[in-house]
Amino acid sequence: MKINREQIVEALKEVIFFPKGNNIVALGMVGEIKIDENQIGIDLLFDDPKAKTAEIVENSSLQAISKHYGDLGRIVTINRKAKIVNYAENIKNIIAVASGKGGVGKSTIAANLAITLSKKGNKVGILDADIYGPSIPMMFDLRDEKPLARMHNDTEVILPAQKFGLKIMSIGFFVDPSQALLWRGPMASNALNQLFRQTDWGELDYLVIDMPPGTGDIHLTLVQDMPVTGVIIVSTPQEVALADARKAFSMFNTEKIRVPVLGLIENMSWFTPAELPENKYYIFGKEGAKQLSNEIGLPLLGQIPLVQSICESGDQGRPITLTDESNPITNSFVELVNNLTERLNKIRNK
Repeated sequence: MKINREQIVEALKEVIFFPKGNNIVALGMVGEIKIDENQIGIDLLFDDPKAKTAEIVENSSLQAISKHYGDLGRIVTINRKAKIVNYAENIKNIIAVASGKGGVGKSTIAANLAITLSKKGNKVGILDADIYGPSIPMMFDLRDEKPLARMHNDTEVILPAQKFGLKIMSIGFFVDPSQALLWRGPMASNALNQLFRQTDWGELDYLVIDMPPGTGDIHLTLVQDMPVTGVIIVSTPQEVALADARKAFSMFNTEKIRVPVLGLIENMSWFTPAELPENKYYIFGKEGAKQLSNEIGLPLLGQIPLVQSICESGDQGRPITLTDESNPITNSFVELVNNLTERLNKIRNK
């Protein structure tokens, strides 16, 4: 009989930590779960791993797994660890920017969305969770950044980079950009979750997460383990991109995940040459995301045109929305942020 992480978590929901009157999953006491062919290792997190209550929880956890999965309980090892301070507790809104496929400009959208939110007076951070192709270090001219760390209660706490008024963290700060990152899904998910929770974000009004492209176990784990307020799906007007956007919507809209999809963003909606600023050329199709938004019942939060300067600014490490408000791209992102905040207010007031 094989067992997966979700099955173990379901069994552990029956284990009550009586000092706090709730199960250990709801209390965030279940840490990393490693499943090998002949061994299952579960990290349980405690304020004091040596306390008698920790021993009771360990025994109860082994009993719960044996109750549901019989002989598999014999190969389970419980590791009691000191609970890490969750530095993400003071974040009001966590907005995940996702896409069904790569190449639709998701990272560009995430970077300029974060800057526009900041320019409206919000405290904003951005987490680059695109584990196989982190772009945020380049977009913010932080390719050589090496984050500092400090110790707190024997735990290493990471200090985010700061640029243009944002707090910035990226998996790209810790890997060689010239080397392919050969991580399986669980390893990648655990690394990102640790990066999210051990970064000292301080107080934030918004944390924008640049998600990996596609749909898979990394996405499932991130939105299940992180308190995501809502997801934005980025697409181009092309039918091939829209088909993948439908898949992304379907994944986030499942009963198992229950993360609100806030809306769609259509990137590269039309091409406007610098010498003809009033002209629009629909080289990838016209209003495909608008048609999809009507089809699935989601608002179209914004349409971002394709102009040469948006690409150049990202390559130069200075996102285009840092320019003055007269820039048409900047105006598009201001409209996007207005629509996003309106959508968030509607969801909260339901």
